[in-house]
Amino acid sequence: MNALTIIFIVALTLSAVLRAWLLGRQIQHVGRHRDEVPQAFIASIEPAAHSKAADYAIAKSRFSLFGLALDLILALLWTIGGGLSLLDGAWRHAGINLLNTGVLVIASYTLINAMLGLPLSIYSTFGIETHFGFNRTRVRTYLLDLAKLILLATILGAPLLYAALWLMNTMGFLWWLYVWMLWLSFSLTLTWAYPALIAPLFNKFSPLTDAGLKQRIESLLQRCGFKSRGVYVMDGSTRSAHGNAYFTGFGRNKRIVFFDTLMDKLMPEEIEAVLAHELGHFRLKHVIQRLVVTAVLSLAGLAILGWLAGSDWFYQGLGITHASNYMALLLFTLLAPPFLSLLEPLSSAWSRRHEFQADAYASRYTDARALIHALVKLYRDNATTLTPDPLHSAFHDSHPPALVRIANLEKLAGTARL
Repeated sequence: MNALTIIFIVALTLSAVLRAWLLGRQIQHVGRHRDEVPQAFIASIEPAAHSKAADYAIAKSRFSLFGLALDLILALLWTIGGGLSLLDGAWRHAGINLLNTGVLVIASYTLINAMLGLPLSIYSTFGIETHFGFNRTRVRTYLLDLAKLILLATILGAPLLYAALWLMNTMGFLWWLYVWMLWLSFSLTLTWAYPALIAPLFNKFSPLTDAGLKQRIESLLQRCGFKSRGVYVMDGSTRSAHGNAYFTGFGRNKRIVFFDTLMDKLMPEEIEAVLAHELGHFRLKHVIQRLVVTAVLSLAGLAILGWLAGSDWFYQGLGITHASNYMALLLFTLLAPPFLSLLEPLSSAWSRRHEFQADAYASRYTDARALIHALVKLYRDNATTLTPDPLHSAFHDSHPPALVRIANLEKLAGTARL
């Protein structure tokens, strides 16, 4: 047996076992604290809401175990199980050129994976989310969104894939550098275009019309020295009862977006505080930092792929009989995740640090107590568990746990406990 085969199986298994163990810890920890509201939230979160949040977290964690098992099985079947070789052979026998063969193999692989994962997506939306009262997506809307995603992936993904495979086939030893420049250009263009061209395909975005709130927000933007193409309200309620807000785009396409579900639940000063937090991410250059780190990691990954693509043992160890650039690309997407999972605690810690910094920024320009009240409402209405397992949280949570985050904001506000 090829050494890479053993390494891959061991890494894949250990990664799956680790994830399953963390999910088990989450289920047990949240379950143990289900019936007791943390002292800091007794005055603001009712026992029934706390129990619902615990049940929601447990249900999602148990469901994640099924997705984890499916990912493990598919990774083994596609590689050492011979699935990719079988798919590659079928398209090779069609007698088309190498470039088209590569695109069709990757497209077929992506479509098959998407179809196999579709039942889980359907159950998540119409099972778990419906059971806990969050789903508002109609079957027609769900199917239309799915069709739009497929069409968008075809329109944007096919030319990108053709260009990447052409570069891999024609640019010699340094093809990975050219592919990286292509990917970086595409990512930046997509980030710029998303707010104005892509997001409106799925949701309606309306300019903020509340005159008093608009004046409050414009005053905040002026104090923060921020310019954007506008503040928009998104019809998130057509798909989910969850509330959120986000900052998107860059350059002239910067946009601030509030879910309508959020606008209905927060007071003007709370909305202002949430916006200040989102502005903090931009002013503190968190968006740029993430783009830079992503670019560096992708460059390193493509350089490694460039080395692996020229090694016969790479293909043989992962069940491939005919070496090709497109197959190297597919294999790398299956090989990398088990090893990248080791970086998850670092990524999560970095993200949580950014959240603390954005909270501090918001506290300088708005009332930290307003942000506290806004967050508590979001925790309650989104059924966010207040008692996550610390180790599971360290691996997977991009935001600080509720207790830690509120305590930090209280220090900034100089207030007593809620």
